[in-house]
Amino acid sequence: MRIFFFHLMPYAALDPATETEHDSAWVTLPNRHFDPATGADLYNAYMDELEAADALGFDGIGVNEHHQTAYGLMPSPIVIASALARRTRNAKIAILGSALPLRNHPLTLAEEHAMIDVITRGRLISGFVRGIGAEYHSFGRNPTESHDRFHEAHDLIVQAWTQPGPTSFEGRYYDVRYVNLWPRPYQKPHPPIWIPSQGSRETIDWAAHPDRRYTYLQTFSPASAVAKYLALYREVARGYGYEAKDDQLGWAVPVYVGTDDESARREARPHIEAFRRRFLRMTNEMLLPPGYTSLASMRGIFAAKRQSVLSDGNDMDGMIAAGMFICGGSETVAAALAKHHETMGFRQLLVMLQFGTLPHDMTMANLERFARHVMPKLKPLGETRAAAA
Repeated sequence: MRIFFFHLMPYAALDPATETEHDSAWVTLPNRHFDPATGADLYNAYMDELEAADALGFDGIGVNEHHQTAYGLMPSPIVIASALARRTRNAKIAILGSALPLRNHPLTLAEEHAMIDVITRGRLISGFVRGIGAEYHSFGRNPTESHDRFHEAHDLIVQAWTQPGPTSFEGRYYDVRYVNLWPRPYQKPHPPIWIPSQGSRETIDWAAHPDRRYTYLQTFSPASAVAKYLALYREVARGYGYEAKDDQLGWAVPVYVGTDDESARREARPHIEAFRRRFLRMTNEMLLPPGYTSLASMRGIFAAKRQSVLSDGNDMDGMIAAGMFICGGSETVAAALAKHHETMGFRQLLVMLQFGTLPHDMTMANLERFARHVMPKLKPLGETRAAAA
């Protein structure tokens, strides 16, 4: 199993009063709630945490892209990845991911990712996403164009990375006479491409296609939904005539490791509940605007997400019971993740060891306990399963 420390970089100092004063932490939350001095402290603490994961032996560190939200302070993940490129030595740097349809031009993204890949001598993983529905409100972009823009931007980026230039590209949204990337990526044919998703059937069909076979990551969801969508990926792959490998499947989940089960739950409770109630809050219309996804996928996502962002009143105990949060002493956490691995068959595990309002000292302790007492028990699991296959 390959284990990544995935960070959202939330604005942890968000006033609890926003839970009752505003209906969302996204798009419409007034930016008077952001204090730049506090933000500076948070950015630097979060960078320290990511760098510590490299020193502690994590296989990778993950960052992502969100806009106009307290949920994550990374509107430009390339800025964070650039700093990490020179401050880390061994861990893969996974951008999970860049929102292709929201960018003005995909060649800019192709150049930026190629730069990071060259600087790190091939430690980049490029994640591509469409951006969640709320971000189409942020940019005033038509959500009905989301899929087509994503696919076209992807094709242009891969062409720029793989074909000796100059070439040309002619599409509906991007028409480029000279595609001639400088620098070219370090990895050949290009950096690995991962596709995080909430469970869109169209995304799974596209990622699993034999021309791509991209690693598919199921993000924050009940364990039953994760199992469902990872199984669907395998089913789609079989329909295409091949068996998906465990390498092609991943799961992102918040985790807290305490000295024992009781203290872990006591320590984590206020912070994971703040994550759920304060940072994930948005209206259904904001999350899934008309035209953003197909009706069939929308129904599936609503059904799968009833226990998460689309439901009310989930406390920590409910999240643990649903497999949306793994919490306890090291033995409990290792056993829970091993059981999910056996059931789901993923090889890429992205643990969110900072969540909500969890402060820096508790995050560092969580990182160290996970790295020293849980990670050694999990890493061999994927190798055992691969050897059996």
